Amino acid sequence: MRETTTTSAAETEAIGVGLGERLRTGDVVLLTGELGAGKTTFVRGMARGAGSVAPVASPTFQLVRVYPGRLQLAHVDLYRVEHNTELGDLGLEELADQGAVVIEWGDRLQVPGSALIEIEHLGGDRRLVRTKRDLSH
Repeated sequence: MRETTTTSAAETEAIGVGLGERLRTGDVVLLTGELGAGKTTFVRGMARGAGSVAPVASPTFQLVRVYPGRLQLAHVDLYRVEHNTELGDLGLEELADQGAVVIEWGDRLQVPGSALIEIEHLGGDRRLVRTKRDLSH
């Protein structure tokens, strides 16, 4: 397990950039953390690291946003998903076949081989980014 404390949104995003630069087709990243922890900020960095210049916003109301780049990054938010039967409707396997997938509220899923990253709000602009399980490559 790797832990990094950040003191600004820019630092949290920079950690995401580093991960985004390592992403490959088929990679799945599960993000956990309370509301306001900085998950979307982290994903903004991941998208930039994957080569996307598209604006990143939380996909809470549409469940999935796709950011084109060197590698397509699908951004999934499970906050409003109430039943596991809805998960099959998201087409996660197809999204992973087309690029990488990052899933906010990812603790609601079990995805073999996925990375697991927890973001904890420490107060103010401070965050603890904890890599519990890294990408397998």
